Amino acid sequence: MQVLYERCAAVDVGKDVIAVAARLPGDGPDGRVTRKRTFKTFYGVLREAARWLSSQGVTHVAMEATGIYSMPVYHALIEHGEFAQVLVCNARHVRNVPGRKTDLADAEWLASLLECGLLRGSFIPPAEIKAARDVIRYRTKVVQSRTSELQRLGSVLQDAGIKIDSVASSIATKSGRAMIEALIDGERRPAVLADLARGRMRPKIPDLALALEGRFGDHHALMCRLHLDHVGHLEDMIAKLDAQVEAMMLPFRAARDLLTTIPGIGPLAAAAVISEIGTDVTAYFPSAAHLASWAGVCPGNHESAGRRHSGKPRPGSQHLQPVLVEAAWAAVRHEGYLKALYHRHVMKWGGYRSPAAKKKAIMVVAHAILVIIWHVLAGGRPYSDLGADYFTRRLDPDRETRRLIAKLEALGHHVTVQPAA
Repeated sequence: MQVLYERCAAVDVGKDVIAVAARLPGDGPDGRVTRKRTFKTFYGVLREAARWLSSQGVTHVAMEATGIYSMPVYHALIEHGEFAQVLVCNARHVRNVPGRKTDLADAEWLASLLECGLLRGSFIPPAEIKAARDVIRYRTKVVQSRTSELQRLGSVLQDAGIKIDSVASSIATKSGRAMIEALIDGERRPAVLADLARGRMRPKIPDLALALEGRFGDHHALMCRLHLDHVGHLEDMIAKLDAQVEAMMLPFRAARDLLTTIPGIGPLAAAAVISEIGTDVTAYFPSAAHLASWAGVCPGNHESAGRRHSGKPRPGSQHLQPVLVEAAWAAVRHEGYLKALYHRHVMKWGGYRSPAAKKKAIMVVAHAILVIIWHVLAGGRPYSDLGADYFTRRLDPDRETRRLIAKLEALGHHVTVQPAA
């Protein structure tokens, strides 16, 4: 194969040691020579590795993505080396041939691929977006922790025979918390506890009185106190993280405002999308199809001997996918193109009584939302809905009439059609 990069190198990244292989012109069998070294992953030593590669005249460097361990190596090369390009490559993209596997052999394999231009780098966000990504991902974890803690609180109440969530929508409402606080303080009279209901909970007081009669004891009070305190602490953290996200999104306000014009995407979801794919999408994702494939929300291609096999999607971004699915569920609650798209595919795959049909259809909507996101960011224009009648407008009236007549006749009916007055 043709050598595109005369002087290139690859790094196999580990937690404690990196293996570096540099491919250079030399007196080898193919006019090339490989020089290998290992370095500790202390940041000062990584600077030395960057300087050594620069002294060898290396212009391009590649490494396999290994999560958090690859980022210090990447930043050391960027900050202390003089390279035209540093690539962080997907592990599936650079998988080695089995056998004779060592760190230095992996580095040499990567270098041989890089010198022929066979490697493609992953998306590495700019520093500002990377910082926002860290905060938003941590917020997601904290929200999940809050949900888990509320579930533990619900389990304690169930053990005590308290059935608030059988009457109320959640134990986390103001009414529910007031009743739990009263139980912790020693109040056991169901009628008094039920009278703490507020707003729309007031008409449910008779049912609440039945639900609040149980065997709530001192042990249950202790556990509920601990769970409520933890939930309160987590809610304070979420509020602080929300404020931090708002501050970090100020440089990207224009892109965020564009994304919020898409149905199902609010300010927080827009911030999450920006933190995962950036704002200059065309620089990293040449087309909407490329972005959808990277995110793992489009069907896979698996064809052999002229036959198509399972189209299971490839693994994609585990952080972006949930945001898109959540946005899709919100979007299909509003009239428009996305709801029509959802209805069309639900009916295609089994109807609304089929949970599998609804799950497959919501992934179609998530894919459509990501395609819309790419076009909105690439074009710099707000979203313009195609309309709820988009699919019916595309039908040929005469052809649709013939299809419906044929279907009725197949069921044993005689059909006479008269034009509308």
